[in-house]
Amino acid sequence: MKHTAEAIVVGAGIMGCAIAHALAERGMTDVLVLDKDAIGRGSTADAAGGIRQQFSTETNIRIAQYSVRVWETYQERFGIDIGLRQQGYLFLLTNPAEEAVFRANLALQQSLGVPSRWVAPPDIAAINPGVVLDDVVGGTFCPEDGWCDTYSATVGFAQAARKLGVQFQEETPVEGITIERGRVVGVRTSTGNVASPLVIICAGPYTRLVGAMAGVELPVDPYRRMSFITEPFEGLPQSLPMTIEFASGLYFHPESHGFLFGMANREEPIGFSKVVDEEWMIATVERLVERAPAFENARVLRGWAGSYEVTPDANPLVGWVGEPEGLAVAAGFSGHGFMQGPAIGACMAELILDGCVSMVDIAPFRPSRFAEGELAQEHNVI
Repeated sequence: MKHTAEAIVVGAGIMGCAIAHALAERGMTDVLVLDKDAIGRGSTADAAGGIRQQFSTETNIRIAQYSVRVWETYQERFGIDIGLRQQGYLFLLTNPAEEAVFRANLALQQSLGVPSRWVAPPDIAAINPGVVLDDVVGGTFCPEDGWCDTYSATVGFAQAARKLGVQFQEETPVEGITIERGRVVGVRTSTGNVASPLVIICAGPYTRLVGAMAGVELPVDPYRRMSFITEPFEGLPQSLPMTIEFASGLYFHPESHGFLFGMANREEPIGFSKVVDEEWMIATVERLVERAPAFENARVLRGWAGSYEVTPDANPLVGWVGEPEGLAVAAGFSGHGFMQGPAIGACMAELILDGCVSMVDIAPFRPSRFAEGELAQEHNVI
């Protein structure tokens, strides 16, 4: 393993790989990426792979727009088919009080060029004829949204970064961050020490723990989320969009000739458990069948659990931590990390190499906002 590097990235998920690639593409190739597991095998691998532009803040919308353009041209850029399916995101609203908020969000999205639109129940029936609409007051739909394979996409960034000179060291946990006279000078790992004036924390649900190694409070907590996939069945067409019942967090989309689905457990405690909760699986299936009765004839093939990395305002920490000098973070994306990876990679490269970010205003995501009491709440959280 290298003993020195111009920059060290902690975490080889989508964020770590995208940032390493963006830095190398701009000329900083002496980069070492460390991960306690393997490339793309943490939270990124467990994600549902959704890609959307329907957010409630300008920063999130602009980041999503940039990322969608990358995902659309990924095979051309990297030579890898990530299985992108731009079949849209369809939000279903069952609470009349949510309509005004979603219409306001929609107006902001449209003003920034996102082709999202309001859909009344008859429109929803045309887009997804499989859902029960008795209690649905309306929703929003964006045809450019969709999903893709998270692992292939992450590996693609890593392979491209390697070709430019970035080194990846898998199964190498970071055990400490070394600080001298108020600035970062390197990290300690299970296989030796590495000197570097720059450390970027991209540790997903483990970000709080890694930050603590440098004496920094990074308010990112892990919450278990479960996903399930059905066997192939003919009850619903494979052309359906990602469909989300906003009130419950229930979602489903076509996947591998079956359907991938899940639902947020609002009572889930903080923790790193990745054991599937059988009772919650049953509750999720029951809710799924209520919303889309055709699933009554589907068989669950398998399920898995991963971690959402959640912050108090459901928005990430992106940028310099302040003290010590030389320590940056890109984590806490609260379920939006994979879809925003390409843009965050470009933003962090600008911040590190140019001293500022010109492509989008990431100031609302500055790590210091929590201490300052200026949260940037994202409403469209699943």
